[in-house]
Amino acid sequence: MSELTQADNLFDRLEIAKNWLPRYTGMPIDQFGDYILLTNFHDYLESFANRFDCEIRGIGRPMQAATNSAGLSIINFGIGSANAATIMDLLIARRPKGVLFLGKCGGLKATTEIGHFILPIAAIRGEGTSSDYFSPDVPALPSFKLHKFVSDRIVERELDYRTGVIYTTNRRLWEHDQEFRNKLKRMTCIGIEMETATIFIVGHYNEIARGALLLVSDVPITPDGVKTEVSDREVTRKWSEIHLDIGVNAMTEIGLRGEQIKHFHH
Repeated sequence: MSELTQADNLFDRLEIAKNWLPRYTGMPIDQFGDYILLTNFHDYLESFANRFDCEIRGIGRPMQAATNSAGLSIINFGIGSANAATIMDLLIARRPKGVLFLGKCGGLKATTEIGHFILPIAAIRGEGTSSDYFSPDVPALPSFKLHKFVSDRIVERELDYRTGVIYTTNRRLWEHDQEFRNKLKRMTCIGIEMETATIFIVGHYNEIARGALLLVSDVPITPDGVKTEVSDREVTRKWSEIHLDIGVNAMTEIGLRGEQIKHFHH
């Protein structure tokens, strides 16, 4: 592809994103902050809005968003890798300085407990969506400087957290597939979920600094460990406010310090 064609392609993508980001979220582009929290839980969005007395935009739309007076935004983008790719593409309209995903995952280690936090050092691209952006041999990685801020906030609270590799999948029902479970064990993954690898890869593609802080909500490899609506409500009650706190504090501090998270151009 020639440089001119590449420039035209970027211009076309940018024009679409400028139209679709407000269309999907109900929020004008200039109302998004420089730093953004991503989630796929409406509880987190409501808690953020109540905490900072800010309006939730996009009710009745595919995604909802809010921005506090400090210029930190949160977006509830929905569930799954396709939605994760969509929001990371649409954010080129705003060019945020940093994006942090606050998600939940299933723990894949016997030592992993519900309520533990995981800062992924990488994610395995089992979802397929990310293959539309880079070939399978490109690793899905976070921006480590962003993760350093998150790590510091966790340590300040004297909370336990793990690092390791996350497996991202499009499969929602896999828990009783023994062959798949054996595969996860061989890969030594610490957790499994549906969005992280996509956020890392599409963030890399769009040159957006990105990270993820995952909350272990179930341990599906153990007997009776599969998440249910009742068990998930209990996890949310106990841990979601702390999860959100850490994300808010980390991203706010990055903004206050004016830290630049550099991205190498590709």
